[in-house]
Amino acid sequence: MVEATGILRRLIAAATLPASDEATASIKVPSELCNEGETASRAHVAMALNMLLFADLLARVPTAATFVASVAARGESIQFDHGALRTIDGPTGALPRGIGAFARILGPLGYDVGGTYPLPRLRMTGTAFTHRDFPEEVPQFFVSELHVAQLPGEAQAAARNVFDNSVDPLGPVEQLLLETLANEGSCPLDLATRGLPGLFHAFARQHPPPALADYEALLPHSAEAAWIATEGNAFNHATDRLADVGALAASLQEEGYRMKPEVEVSANGRVRQTAFIADKVLREFRLPDGSQVAREVPGSFYEFISRDVDPATGRLDLSFDSGNATGIFSVTSVR
Repeated sequence: MVEATGILRRLIAAATLPASDEATASIKVPSELCNEGETASRAHVAMALNMLLFADLLARVPTAATFVASVAARGESIQFDHGALRTIDGPTGALPRGIGAFARILGPLGYDVGGTYPLPRLRMTGTAFTHRDFPEEVPQFFVSELHVAQLPGEAQAAARNVFDNSVDPLGPVEQLLLETLANEGSCPLDLATRGLPGLFHAFARQHPPPALADYEALLPHSAEAAWIATEGNAFNHATDRLADVGALAASLQEEGYRMKPEVEVSANGRVRQTAFIADKVLREFRLPDGSQVAREVPGSFYEFISRDVDPATGRLDLSFDSGNATGIFSVTSVR
């Protein structure tokens, strides 16, 4: 694992997106993706997209940026384990509903479904997407969909008001990029650089600012639906893989970081997770008279994970855990 160079670095630079050099340089990448050439593989595009999304999260989450800067100052790197996002399984206008909006992107980039995780307490289902070429090195995606039909009637109505005006961010260039990668497994570097910004923008809010009344109708029944109302499909969190989550959490708490109180441990004992409490952000809400008002709401956060080797396979356990995910989601609670 090395710092990004070659095609990968050219993809990131050509995307002309607000990506911090420090953020992207801090991530370990497979040496096989640092080659030179004029052809980008699906893994090149997947890794570049992940690095841009990681940088975007740091730009929105000051606590995460501070931590990553401290890692870089020590001359160390981040093993980016996975990024997580939330979607709506319900009316979403022109945007495909639920995980469909992202399966159509992740499949051509080389991802397969690695597991499905019911989250009944949250009225959600999580789906893990694992890269088939570099499963341990290219970050996974954990895509959760909120089942609107399971909400009370007033919350369902609010969800329709908020999400049914969503637009589809993918245009002809992005479609061509995905079709080429799906059929060939690679594409001309020029096509990748033209299509990558559009893929990046798919991980954002695709609906207008919500009405304050609709946000307040969602919040008592689903903090997650309320979060999606303000943040959309942006990375809910990015996750740093390291050897000992428990020791790091204790150390960070001593340094004054606001941490989740407990470390979540999977049922099989091999996956352990904790996180910073989500940073607050100011978001605009629509009022009945057409004006807008700003409110402070939970934003995104930074997570830590330790994964042991699965003795049955001799490989790193890349699975997730429904209990862990449910516990971690609490760090974006309004409380």
